[in-house]
Amino acid sequence: MHYWLFKTEPDVFGIDDLAAAPGQTARWDEIRNFQARNFLRDRVRPGDQVLIYHSSCRQVGVAGIAEVVSEPYADPSQFDPDHPLFDTKAAPGAPRWYCVDVRLSQRFARVLPLKALKQVPELSEMVLLRQGRLSVQPVRAEEWHCIQGLVAS
Repeated sequence: MHYWLFKTEPDVFGIDDLAAAPGQTARWDEIRNFQARNFLRDRVRPGDQVLIYHSSCRQVGVAGIAEVVSEPYADPSQFDPDHPLFDTKAAPGAPRWYCVDVRLSQRFARVLPLKALKQVPELSEMVLLRQGRLSVQPVRAEEWHCIQGLVAS
């Protein structure tokens, strides 16, 4: 099992949307960054745990936890000419972009703010704090457990 942080903009799709989805499960799609795509395609697997991170909003931070419940598969939006993220270089036999399905495990009572994460020395090497813009990023086990402790306190 691996740990991940998936970024989302809550006005597009946030933890409330995941909670409202049938079975609290939804496709995590529309990733259009090659490094994030490579993580999704090559390393993310069912059973992996995910921190759901709200960005580009008033309350930036970790909003909850989800579990990956599918193998990676081709993101259907890349093949839809009416979709804003249609990719003319993608083909059903040769997809460029991938997605996974996730199921909500825990919605935090309050968002754990980025400011609070930055104040924890044990998190100083976290990808989020070094390469903030990446929408799918690995989280080390030690970082995961540290964040779990912050939420519990």
